[in-house]
Amino acid sequence: MTLKAVVIGSGFAGISAATRLADSGVRVIVLEKNSEPGGRARMFEEKGFKYDMGPSWYWMPDVFDKYFAQFGKKTSDYYHLHRLDPSYRVFFGNNDFVDLPAGSEAVGDLFEQWEPGSKAKLSAFLKEAAFKYKVGMDDMVHRPSLSFTEFLDKKVIANAPGLHMFRSFSAYVKKYFKHPKIVSLLEFPVLFLGAKPEHTPALYSIMNYADIEGGTWYPMGGMHEIVRAMLDLAREKGVEFRCSSPVESILTIGNRATGVVVNGQTIEADIVISGADYHHTENQLTPPHQRNYTEKYWDKRVLAPSSLLYYIGMKGKVEGLLHHNLFFDESLADHAVEIYDHPEWPAKPLFYVCCPSKTDPSVAPAGDENLFVLIPVSTELEDTAEVREKYFQIVMDRLQTHLGRDLRNDIVYRHDFARSNFIEEYHSFKGNAYGLANTLRQTAFLKPKMKNSKIKNLYYTGQLTTPGPGVPPSIISGLVAAKLALKENVLSTHTLTTV
Repeated sequence: MTLKAVVIGSGFAGISAATRLADSGVRVIVLEKNSEPGGRARMFEEKGFKYDMGPSWYWMPDVFDKYFAQFGKKTSDYYHLHRLDPSYRVFFGNNDFVDLPAGSEAVGDLFEQWEPGSKAKLSAFLKEAAFKYKVGMDDMVHRPSLSFTEFLDKKVIANAPGLHMFRSFSAYVKKYFKHPKIVSLLEFPVLFLGAKPEHTPALYSIMNYADIEGGTWYPMGGMHEIVRAMLDLAREKGVEFRCSSPVESILTIGNRATGVVVNGQTIEADIVISGADYHHTENQLTPPHQRNYTEKYWDKRVLAPSSLLYYIGMKGKVEGLLHHNLFFDESLADHAVEIYDHPEWPAKPLFYVCCPSKTDPSVAPAGDENLFVLIPVSTELEDTAEVREKYFQIVMDRLQTHLGRDLRNDIVYRHDFARSNFIEEYHSFKGNAYGLANTLRQTAFLKPKMKNSKIKNLYYTGQLTTPGPGVPPSIISGLVAAKLALKENVLSTHTLTTV
């Protein structure tokens, strides 16, 4: 008898889990609350501009390659990748910016200009980061992390000293480098992990390896091309997607899930995997006596920031920007305090501007420019129309200072998205944009568990569980959740492919 599975949510983790299940012979239905699949990686089009709503950085290309390869495919079967060089531009002040070149050799030459001897130090730094990347991405992230005992085998113990789990990332970087620009450039990728560098384990120098050695890439057509590719593969495997289908509850008999209720109707299932927000799944869909965690537990979680986003269509070209642009022209330390320590709207926010039309003319009308602006903010704040407008003007003023042009005069389209939209669109816990912060106390088996302890066939996947936030980790999370579900529920002669 063919087993039936329901996957809640069609983000990267949900599609990944569904595809792995279907490839193993399970009949899979993916239920998506919104009108189109893709979760936070949806795309929308307005006035000839195409906007990726969420992720805009393509790092760790090896993870995408391995994902498609296990199903006998290649990324090039679905989309064309372009490596950005320079990788991105960082503004440090008026008439003070640097373009980070592609490749460790060129980055080393850049660092050497600021701090003699730093090129050799970067080589040593990246050698250690490469070791962490191999151990982390080839092994540790593929464990379901249900118990610390998973990490007590000889291989993990032997590698543990080189992972620097108990040293802060900030202290680790400053052991090698002193120049403030080098420190800022190396600490920047950790911002994707949702915590201050001093509260993030030095393990995450793997992000620097991904940045400098792995490179910054762009799938032509936009990040949504990855979603399209994964959807095509999933459908080829027989996965059925149903949009505008919000799950109302997960049904159980005893300690097993029997299905879900959608639009008042029951869909039966032998396996349920939720790629929706973990907190929402537990507190809105699961019976109270069968939840993994209490509200007290969730309130103590350290969350990555929320974001204030602006999608902007510009008439004409904008000089002075690259594809990726980071504005570090104000204090990172002060902004971090306003996010994590004393939540408030930032006085002088740092922000990020993506201009994909610099690389891809298809995302904007001919001769025009597509801009995506992101300000990281605390999850403790209420956004209003007045607040959104205030910070839009702050960003425009700063851009005018750096670019020598008032962009407001040529804006033909603008759409705002903030904390309240994250909650409405994605049921995001407290409106977070990136899941849980990757602090030491929220790493590996210390994250919310991938398996429900009271419902044997209910599993969780995505950025609030292992391995954590980001597109590559979410894809891996789906594979690991599916493998766990198959191991525990499929009594057949299937040989489970190592994820």
